[in-house]
Amino acid sequence: MKPSAEYIKLCGVADEDTGKYKKSFIGKGELLFMADKIIENNQVEIMGKIASRFTFSHQVFGEGFYMVDVNVPRLSDSCDVIPLMVSERLIDVNEDYRGQGIMVQGQFRSYNRHENVSGQGLMMRKNKLVLSVFARELEFVDEMPESSKTNQIYLDGYICKDPIYRKTPLGREIADLLLAVNRPYGKSDYIPCICWGRNARFANTFKVGTRCELWGRIQSREYMKKISEEESEKRIAYEVSVSKLELMEDSSIS
Repeated sequence: MKPSAEYIKLCGVADEDTGKYKKSFIGKGELLFMADKIIENNQVEIMGKIASRFTFSHQVFGEGFYMVDVNVPRLSDSCDVIPLMVSERLIDVNEDYRGQGIMVQGQFRSYNRHENVSGQGLMMRKNKLVLSVFARELEFVDEMPESSKTNQIYLDGYICKDPIYRKTPLGREIADLLLAVNRPYGKSDYIPCICWGRNARFANTFKVGTRCELWGRIQSREYMKKISEEESEKRIAYEVSVSKLELMEDSSIS
């Protein structure tokens, strides 16, 4: 019996550059078990209001994926603007949902976007890490709960760069981490994280290859990027603000 398109999709390996599926020799039961296990190491739940129209991102195996911004409230009066990637099979991407409340469960994902930049009279190609929440489930909501529950993330991954520890002018301790979180078929998401206070001091002891798990929230942050000697532009960075951090038992890559 010829396998269904859904079965082929599940048992194929998506190539991130071509968007095509390559044959996999993993059994369906094994694949689903592995996928569930992998999904557990990257869990996000956000709740907020849709702030933009949908824009097309890419297509894989005939399935279109679209981007939309979500305003997620903080405990203060401000909010984080979080980019959300959604399948056209989950929602009508032609509708205008701006102002509508939405709850999303999914994963925090990354990919490298190649950009051509000029410098010293030469064109150079640089990689830019692009981050977004990949929606697995979503639903519209009429009321927002307490802000502390509108933005939650859990990650289990490996330190892939030496931590950067510093103090602010006011003496606050900060440590920047880059966490590699595995996906099926040898793929990984690279997630920037920021730790504070005691967690920053603790994170500063981590070596490359250390396995850790962390809990926190996704935050957006505006900054000015210098693009030439005379010109700068405003950009938005996304990172995980860590509230809890633990080492795993198998704390490093063998």
